[in-house]
Amino acid sequence: MWAQDRASAALGIECRGVTHTDGLGAATASMTVTETMVNGHDICHGGLIFTLADSAFALACNAGGAPTVAATCDISFIAAARLGDTLLATAAERITYGRNGVTDVTVTRESDHVVVAEFRGRSRSIPPSAQA
Repeated sequence: MWAQDRASAALGIECRGVTHTDGLGAATASMTVTETMVNGHDICHGGLIFTLADSAFALACNAGGAPTVAATCDISFIAAARLGDTLLATAAERITYGRNGVTDVTVTRESDHVVVAEFRGRSRSIPPSAQA
C-alpha cells in the first residue's frame, strides 16, 4: 500500500516505522515543511498537516495486512508549524472491532516535541478486490 501512495511521496512524507502487536497497528511518519507548504500566514497549511496525519493513520490501520481505508477523520490544530520544521506523526490503533477501528495520531514538531495537532481516524477494512 505505501509503495503505491504517490500523494504521500509527492509531499516528501516518509515512513519511519510500522509495527503490529497484539492485533493493533502503530506507525510513525515524517514530513519537512517546504516553501510550497506554507499559507498566507507563513505557517504550514492545515490540509498538509492533515495529510501527514492521514498517511500515518493509513500505515497503522493497514499494518495487520487487511486492506483498510478511512471512514471518518477529524483533527484539532494545537500549534503552528513553520517553514523548515520537520513534523512527526505517531499513529496508534486504539481498538479494532469487526471490520472497524479507531486510530489516534499525534503530530509533533521534531525539534522541540511540541504538539502541533491531534487526529482521530475511524477505519473500515475492505475486501481485497475493492482496492482498485
